[in-house]
Amino acid sequence: MSDDKGMNNRTAMTIKRFADADDEMEQGGGEFEELFQDSLRHHQVGELVKGTVVHITQELVLVDIGYKSEGCIPIDEFYDEEGNLTVKVGDEVRVVFDRKENQKGYAVLSKKKADRLAAWDAIEAAGGEGGIVEGTITGKVKGGLTVDIGLQAFLPASQVDIRPGGNLDRYIGVTGRFKVLKLNKKRGNIVLSRRVLMEEERESSRKETLATLAEGQVREGVVKNITDYGAFVDIGGVDGLLHVTDMSWGRLGHPSEMLKPGDKISVKVLKYDQEKGKISLGLKQIAPDPWLSVSDKYRAGDRVCGKVVSLADYGAFIALEEGVEGLVHVSEMSWTRRLRHPSEILSVGDEVATVVLGVDMANRRISLGLKQIQVNPWTQLEDKYPVGTKLEGQIKSITDFGVFIGVEEGIDGLVHVSDISWTKRVKHPGEIFTKGQTVQAVVLNIDVENERLSLGIKQLTPDPWSEIPVKYRAGTRVRGKVTSVTDFGVFLEIEEGIEGLIHVSELSREKVASPKDVANVGDEMEAVVLSVDESDKKIALSVKSLQAAAEKAEIESYMQDRGEATSNLGELLREGLKKSGDND
Repeated sequence: MSDDKGMNNRTAMTIKRFADADDEMEQGGGEFEELFQDSLRHHQVGELVKGTVVHITQELVLVDIGYKSEGCIPIDEFYDEEGNLTVKVGDEVRVVFDRKENQKGYAVLSKKKADRLAAWDAIEAAGGEGGIVEGTITGKVKGGLTVDIGLQAFLPASQVDIRPGGNLDRYIGVTGRFKVLKLNKKRGNIVLSRRVLMEEERESSRKETLATLAEGQVREGVVKNITDYGAFVDIGGVDGLLHVTDMSWGRLGHPSEMLKPGDKISVKVLKYDQEKGKISLGLKQIAPDPWLSVSDKYRAGDRVCGKVVSLADYGAFIALEEGVEGLVHVSEMSWTRRLRHPSEILSVGDEVATVVLGVDMANRRISLGLKQIQVNPWTQLEDKYPVGTKLEGQIKSITDFGVFIGVEEGIDGLVHVSDISWTKRVKHPGEIFTKGQTVQAVVLNIDVENERLSLGIKQLTPDPWSEIPVKYRAGTRVRGKVTSVTDFGVFLEIEEGIEGLIHVSELSREKVASPKDVANVGDEMEAVVLSVDESDKKIALSVKSLQAAAEKAEIESYMQDRGEATSNLGELLREGLKKSGDND
């Protein structure tokens, strides 16, 4: 129905033109004749013509090109990439006369073909091969990119940039100037280069830069690429090296933490070697060195705030200001917790309050403390747990040298293996205790400086050795059970927890090759006390001395009996001799 309406409009316009011409016949028959010839004029197929948009439907755009019938163009040819219609009634357009009337009586026109012809004209006007054209990179194809210059042109990957490579997708949408490398109108092939123009511009800029470059200048540049040791910056057709140490006054692990390719930055020319063509650049030198005022701003004992910027196994780096960082060592993070890694209490980005422990200006280091913000609980232990205090806690861990007992949150006390029992020889605390067991202990010592709390379990009861020297004097006869037999002697338990050693040399008056030849564990034996060493808690025993004492007693008893008999005989002899003398 809309097509009929368009036809009616076309007919009405034609009638009107002839009516107007008829009115003017009297003024000059020549004008009417010219108008009539124009109305019958035949356009050549493929001809580029101008026309006026007279009607727009959902499918077609009708254009009056002065032909005997209006021309139609698919409406899709007038939509842009965003889907917006780019034409309205009354607009003048350039189109190609594609063919004569179709089934509906319209001449068939093409805007796309007209655009192509216009584009080819523009290329020829620009100089053909070697000419410069404007265009937009629209897509990616095998081997390169496509560029819209009114026609679809090919941009090889090697001609995209001065340093080709990487993902070509980042160039899609880029608008700029391109040089025509190859042209084949018959096949419709166009090959472009963006790189050639960039190199020409770079060379021109390079010459200008080198002519005016001097140390100390501040230049605008673009980061070209990043390496482990720095970044290369284009400062006008010339690349300079911005070393990682010249990027920031503060600590920087890798250049990529601060810069990325394409960044526009201001840099200072630190050194220019004209002979070698090497340029050293600095970024941090644009601003004053913040460390020049550190000694005045940060003193030991000052409380300062900052942000956690990095975590390491040994501590956390805190940014105090731009270019100034301090280190909180893991040992300075908590008074009571044994931290394996700073991440247990800190995260990157945390705002924290710390205390300045020291400033090393020569090495640009500031030592910070986190735990110093709070009161050291170890300084309060002496008031809470004076030496001699009995306390109770759970066993937190067991080691070869003792057990750790939890006294309060984050504070453990050590019971050394030597302070577990007065009398038992403890080889390993695990023989007596288990982790998590609740035990009592006595405070023996508090070392605040080294944060050590010494506890004792045996001190809960009196030391039995205080009575041993009196109870077992030298020469005392004892009886006990063999608890162990070694190469050097036999241990004899003379009361619970109290042992004495019978050395191999004291086992018998006869020579003993091995203690195992005369004693076994569990045997009961008698011995005599030789000596008591209270300081080392040792008792020396002897079986040999016991045997010798027994023999001596027997001899004394025998001699006593013999002594009485000899005495009687002597008296008789003396009496006999006396009588014999009297007789003489």
